[in-house]
Amino acid sequence: MQASPPSPSSGLEVSNAAAAQAVDSFVKSKPSVLQPSSDDAYVQKSVTASGSAKYISYERTYKGLQVRGGDFVVVTDKTGATTYTSVSQTKAIGNLSTTPSISASAAEAVARQQLTTVKNVEGTQLVVYTLNGAAKLAYETTLNGMGKEGISRLSVDVDAATGALLGTTEHVMEGTGTGWINGSVTLNTTHSGTTYSMKDPTITSLSCQNATGNTIFTGPDDVWGNGTGTDRETGCVDALYVAQTEISMLSSWLGRNSFDGSGGAWPLRVGLNDQNAYYDGTQVQIGKNTAGQWIASADVVGHENGHGIDDHTPGGISNGNTQEFVADTFGAATEWYANNPNDPPDFLVGEEVNLVGTGPIRNMYNPSALGDDNCYSSSIPSEEVHAAAGPGNHWFYLLSQGTSGNGQPASPTCNSSTVTGLGIQTAIKIMYNAMLMKTSSSSYLKYRTWTLTAAKNLFPGSCTEFNTVKAAWDAVSVPAQSADPTCTGGTTPPPTSSSPPSSPPPTGGCSGQKLANPGFESGTASWAGNTGTIGQWASSGQAAHGGTYSSWLDGYGSTHTEAINQSVTIPAGCSATLTFYVHIDSAETTTTTQYDKLTITAGTTTLGTLSNLNKASGYQLKSYSLNAFAGQTVSIKFSGSEDSSLQTSFVIDDTAVTLS
Repeated sequence: MQASPPSPSSGLEVSNAAAAQAVDSFVKSKPSVLQPSSDDAYVQKSVTASGSAKYISYERTYKGLQVRGGDFVVVTDKTGATTYTSVSQTKAIGNLSTTPSISASAAEAVARQQLTTVKNVEGTQLVVYTLNGAAKLAYETTLNGMGKEGISRLSVDVDAATGALLGTTEHVMEGTGTGWINGSVTLNTTHSGTTYSMKDPTITSLSCQNATGNTIFTGPDDVWGNGTGTDRETGCVDALYVAQTEISMLSSWLGRNSFDGSGGAWPLRVGLNDQNAYYDGTQVQIGKNTAGQWIASADVVGHENGHGIDDHTPGGISNGNTQEFVADTFGAATEWYANNPNDPPDFLVGEEVNLVGTGPIRNMYNPSALGDDNCYSSSIPSEEVHAAAGPGNHWFYLLSQGTSGNGQPASPTCNSSTVTGLGIQTAIKIMYNAMLMKTSSSSYLKYRTWTLTAAKNLFPGSCTEFNTVKAAWDAVSVPAQSADPTCTGGTTPPPTSSSPPSSPPPTGGCSGQKLANPGFESGTASWAGNTGTIGQWASSGQAAHGGTYSSWLDGYGSTHTEAINQSVTIPAGCSATLTFYVHIDSAETTTTTQYDKLTITAGTTTLGTLSNLNKASGYQLKSYSLNAFAGQTVSIKFSGSEDSSLQTSFVIDDTAVTLS
């Protein structure tokens, strides 16, 4: 891993497309860092901007065949200058014959032996396999069935010359309604004619289904579940609520567009007859505990969708026995973002579902309390995958909360050091940005390098975050790597809070979320205007989108105007985006006239207007550019106005002004 010489630039931020074009020219020159061969070709897969960095991922082909382990990521600064390359392949393929010596059916027979029972074979194809060092021509077969650990969707690579097994990739990653876990919650559902369905109205690929027949739950009204843990519809209330909350967290904290990064998701299915839940690349299946209750808690469903996020970032599902800790970080972040009093945020995994009657499944602040390793060793990559999550979970807790826990439990270290955490929002942001550099050869050792690099990218000019990442890895015995970056500058980590953060620590550069108390969880703090609109309104039929607080403007059914506002500074040279969730319900029946309006302004500029015509059964995500206000301090204002009759309510939550 090394950086190419920076390309010339004007110092101004370029678009994602311009950065991608510059990187493509660099890649097509086949620099030595990519371990190129004359028959290589490179396919650009994704471009993601986060903080001040842009991450451009590639896959490799050789003589037209896909190369397993040939992927790489090129990182640029905001000007499009290449700063870092993350390359899976360690040596060039050279001259490799693409003519197999055995038949596809013979390779498939070897693949079938890797499962106890084979339900079906999705297909077999020739690939080039480089994950174990020297390149080999291979047949790759993907099968569905049952393995030693249960349900399996397995890709098997077999040497096309000798029939030897080269490797396997498991795709099954285990792991207003009333739910039995989350209580009374608000859901975004779809209304068509006289029927409501548990299908997200915006992300149409997200729904909750009965696993028997894979049918979406429907009903004549928008009221779901009965609070009984063994009821499947109730399980779907919990599952859909968690998924929609996690999508909100991804947008607000990470600037990511849903689970796949492109506004897409997958169905949630409740009814798996097993003490388990899993993601397999196409769905999330949710099973039950030993008491027959469906296990759709924030940290369990958040974890399974975390596997999907991992699957839809460069390199696919993390390798080297890191995949379970990666998913646990998203489960924890979802639980903390939700801040549901019925499932208070903590760093235990599955404590609410009581899977087999013995309490939590994993402990992130002290993994050894449940029999997992607190500290990394050379045996971790070969351990059972869930047990191997211990050091990574321990690292994430220390990064977030530190050794004292600051209201959470104290956490021991493997080197008797003291670590001061950064808060969970900053911790998950660093984790996510490291995943944007991930390759198919991921490991604990590489995650150390990637998270250190991510901290530098996210917080230019500050070494506080970098030094905390480093101290946390040292504290769980993951050793320093030759590829680790260095940082000079500030060294004192900021204090942490034991409650979900209202805004990230102050940062330099074009990164971070700049509104204070953006989700209103600190009440009226930092907001001005009609602050009596800020409160806990669930008992009045207006539940918050995330947490328990929101701002409810209007809803009187008479002539009325009220507004809230907050000033925010947008640094010169930065791009900025205002996002927020709004729930609009109205007694107005017109489909053509805006009687009641919500106006969103920045200073004297109107960014947008919503009205009774935008009424919907759930929250809607809205986004407006603030690029024109770079270098200024501007007042962000939400103003609601009603006419003389028929109420319209505008409920606002989870606001953000995100820099890039």
